[in-house]
This record gives sequence, C-alpha cells and structure tokens, in this order.
Amino acid sequence: MSEVRHVIGISGGKDSSALAIYLTTRYPNLDLDYYFCDTGKELDETYQLIKNLEAYLGIKVTELNAASKSHRAPFDHFLETYGGFLPSSMARWCTKKLKLEPFESYVGNDPVVSYVGIRGDEDREGYISKKSNIQSIFPFRKNIWSEDVIKKVLANNASDVLVKFYHDLGDNPKLNRMLEIVNQPLSLMFAQDQKLDALLDLGVKEFNRVVFRFIKEFTDYPLSKVESFPLIENEEVLVREDIFNILRNSGVGVPKYYDEKPLEINGKKGAYFRSRSGCFFCFFQQKIEWVWLYEQHPEKFKLAIEYEKDGYTWMGNESLEELAKPERIEQIKTEYLARAERSSSKSAYLIDILEEAEGEGCAACFI
Repeated sequence: MSEVRHVIGISGGKDSSALAIYLTTRYPNLDLDYYFCDTGKELDETYQLIKNLEAYLGIKVTELNAASKSHRAPFDHFLETYGGFLPSSMARWCTKKLKLEPFESYVGNDPVVSYVGIRGDEDREGYISKKSNIQSIFPFRKNIWSEDVIKKVLANNASDVLVKFYHDLGDNPKLNRMLEIVNQPLSLMFAQDQKLDALLDLGVKEFNRVVFRFIKEFTDYPLSKVESFPLIENEEVLVREDIFNILRNSGVGVPKYYDEKPLEINGKKGAYFRSRSGCFFCFFQQKIEWVWLYEQHPEKFKLAIEYEKDGYTWMGNESLEELAKPERIEQIKTEYLARAERSSSKSAYLIDILEEAEGEGCAACFI
C-alpha cells in the first residue's frame, strides 16, 4: 500500500500561499508536498511570491509543466493544439490541460490528501479532481470536508452509525441535541446543508471525529489509511483578513497586484487592483481588471491583444482593442466607481467590490 501523500497546490495567490504557511507552521509533523502548475503566462508578482514562500518556509515548490517537451510555454503549446481557440468560461481547456491534468499525473495513483485554500467567508466547494485516490480538505473552513464525504456521512441510511459514533465520544452536555439532529432524516424541509450546519454548530471537533471514524471504517478515501489526522481537532475559521495577516506577519508579503492603485474620474476618487492570481489574460477578469492590466502592465496587455485573432477574443462581447479606447476606459471606471460607492455601505473591505470576480473560476487556478 502506498503511503498517503499530503499536497498543497500553490497558485501564487494569497489563499494558497497563506495555507502553505498556516499548515507548515501549525502542523510541522505533516509531510507536506508543494507544487505549482506553471502556465508560462503568470504575472511576475506570482513568481516572486513563490520565491518568497520558498525562502520563508525553507521548502522547494515543485514546478509542474504541462508541456515540458515543447519549446513553447505551456499555454502557447496547447493554444496551438487547439487551433488558436482561446479558452473561455464555457471551454476551460486551460484549467484542464495546464492545471488538473499535470496535477493528476504528478500524484499518479498514490493516495493523496489535497489541501485547498477556500476560506471560511467563501461559499463555494472548489473542484480539484474526481479521481478516487485524491481527497480534498479545506482547512480554513468550518467544514473541512468535501461535498462527496458529507453526502455519505449525512445520508439517511447512515444515521444509526452516526448515533453510535456520537455515543462513543463520551459524555457531552449537547449529546441529546446532537442525536436529535442525526436522527432527523434529510427531506425537502431539512436539507443536507441545514443538517451539516446544525451539527457543526453543536461541536466542530465532535463532528470531525465522527466523520474521520466514518471514513476509516466505511470508505477507501486516502484518510482511511492514516491512524490519525490532526486537523480534526482544529476549530479555527479563517477569513480574508486572516489570510492577509498571515502573509504580512510572516514577511512573505501580499502579492503586489492586490495593492490598491488610485483612480479618479470626473471628480470621483477610488482605487482598483487585481483580485486573483492566474494568467495575466485570464478571461474571468472583470472589465476593471483588464483596465488595471492595461495601465499597470501595458506590456502584458499588448501580449494579451496579440492572442485575439480570427474572431477569438478573451471576452465574448468585446475585444481588448475596443476596451482600450479612452472613452471606453472612462466608462468602465465610472461604472466601477459607482458600484464601489454602492458597495461601501455593505462592506468595510474594498476588495469586496470585486468579490464576484474573485469567486469565479476553478480553485486550481486562483486559490
């Protein structure tokens, strides 16, 4: 039987970098393996962040190259393979070819626990891989388990097992209420998410211990092959501000593209920035982020334009040449500042203005 591997994918973004720091320092006995899927089209700030992370943790991040035998950068190699067809939200061949497939090839058939940096203030699952030998864990969330695990544990036909497991934990003043929740079957009136939240509210550690035992006794997930798993005792929930604090306090630093750059249009002032890691021409960018690229990295913007040809554009309804016209940039900034003004009453965080963009895309690229 292969030994279970514990891996962290480093995207070059804030969340995955903070996760590497958090797990390495908090759980030094975990034998963590760090990898980075290089597209060849990242911002310089991304590569610098990885260097800082390696220096701080004293580790080496393994670089995975999806086209290692090609003379072209990985993205360019597969772009040629796809006949110049640019990726889009409806055809994310870049995620598949440049991120997921290299990762799955790297881990092979070994049992693998993959740690994913989705935060406690995000409402998304984060698809990484559907291979049965890869199990995803989300250390920053209240619920560290993936959807497939929760579905098995909270299934109506598993309630008797859960009752026993909760009883075996020993005396607990909340035990009766826990058992009531466990025995309440899932229905249209009591959904899985409701049951999950109720059990977590009654005791995160208790729930994690029950899930871990269930995994060991009734599944063949990678964690069924380990004697213990320290994360089941962790009740911390980390949100965006915690992530920034980890990066700042460690000295690794926050990626420079998160730095707020001032902007002013028609007397209205604000700031803009990039919300994500990933390729500099990522099609998930909002219009204001394309403007940011145009003004902060004009050379990268020009390279992005060069990819648009034969009817293929990064945005289905607008080419970058059209977006770069002065009157269009002014319009985008005006709309952005108006949205920022509306958002200011809802959140203290400027980055929440771009939260729609931050939440889109595959976790393998942006976390």
